[in-house]
Amino acid sequence: MHSTTDVPADGRRADALVTVRAREVAGGAPQRPGAEVLIMDRSLSMSGRKLDEAKRAMCAAIDTLRDGTLLAVVAGDHRAEVIFPATDGLARVDARAREDAKLRVVGQFPGGGTAIGQWLDRARRLFASVRTPGTVHHAVLYTDGKDEHETPEQLGDVLTACADRFVCHARGLGDEWHLTELLRITEALHGTAEAVVSASDLAADFTRLMREAQRIVVPRVYLGVRLNSRFQLAVVRQTSPVTAELTSRRQHGDETHVPLGSWSPETRRYEVSLRFDPGSLTVDELLRAARFTLHAEFPDGTRHPCSEPAAMTVCRRSTPGFGIARSPELTRVENEIELGMAMRACAEAQLGGDWDRADRELRLALGLAESLRDTERLRQLRAVTVDGPDGLPQVRRDVPRGQMLKIGVDSTRTAGAPAEPPELPLDDSGRPRPCPRCGTSPSSPAARFCERCGHRFGDPAEAGGPVDAR
Repeated sequence: MHSTTDVPADGRRADALVTVRAREVAGGAPQRPGAEVLIMDRSLSMSGRKLDEAKRAMCAAIDTLRDGTLLAVVAGDHRAEVIFPATDGLARVDARAREDAKLRVVGQFPGGGTAIGQWLDRARRLFASVRTPGTVHHAVLYTDGKDEHETPEQLGDVLTACADRFVCHARGLGDEWHLTELLRITEALHGTAEAVVSASDLAADFTRLMREAQRIVVPRVYLGVRLNSRFQLAVVRQTSPVTAELTSRRQHGDETHVPLGSWSPETRRYEVSLRFDPGSLTVDELLRAARFTLHAEFPDGTRHPCSEPAAMTVCRRSTPGFGIARSPELTRVENEIELGMAMRACAEAQLGGDWDRADRELRLALGLAESLRDTERLRQLRAVTVDGPDGLPQVRRDVPRGQMLKIGVDSTRTAGAPAEPPELPLDDSGRPRPCPRCGTSPSSPAARFCERCGHRFGDPAEAGGPVDAR
């Protein structure tokens, strides 16, 4: 974890970056029991080749599941119908169950409208029937159209009921679905959203999703935050590998818990912001503002710490705000978030026919992507860019709708998980060497910044290597 230790005399906010890594146990760990709900859009707009390719994708996903996985398939239009299994609840996967599920998928016909909230609520009720503690609850859905048979408020109520009950990944198929709806679903349910412009690509995508789901090592993870009484929790936001606002989901108690979803072996990063009254902090007094602990749900359904605590320390200086340098890592995170907002705003403006705004947001996004050296998102943006009559970049007037939807949905993705922090050199006694600027000894060999003066470790003059350009 990196925290902002120095805050200005007139400051009212302190920020920290918390990096969490989930790893598989050496030698392999017992597989977590899994419950999977596959949600297929069979509305009238899915007629023809789209539904054929979607059926192929659902069958490929079913074939990827391990024996013993609990499975249900929901077919949705303006209602939600459980088409597998024929009995209540979920069925345990074996060779016979796979064939039965695939036959029921293949037998679906298009018709009716779209009510995604009802599909998700049916998945929630199916997961609620699973009585085995520690079971991973995972769902995937695709849709090709607007959520037209329910109000945004009805969808919001369902998402609130589903929050922290299961993880759901969503895919927009074709180019007629609505960007805002898909991102709203995946942010609420700790999932990812992607655009699948060609229906023939859906099978490979669903197969990958099923393989990733079966690598989940923790069914539910929570960030525990214990605050000094002089500080209040203002913002908790996931910043990598996708951005998601988590502040409203916090669970209050002796220690605040923020749900983080289910985890495969991967690295995620979070930004935590605290508020405080400047007058409550003595100048030059080093305070522990917060203590962070990761909690996991164990196979018996209980929740226990699964990491050592990490402290966020804050020191109020007599210097005003302009006199204290901003952490380069926090600056990068904020620029990545701004890049995502500009990409989404560009896509929404173009899709809504506001070309002037789309051009302005595109120029902002291009500048941010270049400064961040985000080659993937820079490539996406340049693919829809031409020089306008004034010589400035503008959105191509013939850009396909599907391409802009992809830019909008990829706006939540950041450049990737942060690299492992460099280990500090050790002295003869095996302890980390002190900071070369102020002489303070780091509390951890993995510290990236001096807790006292903010000096960044790993400078080429210290290590004899290249600068970390992140």
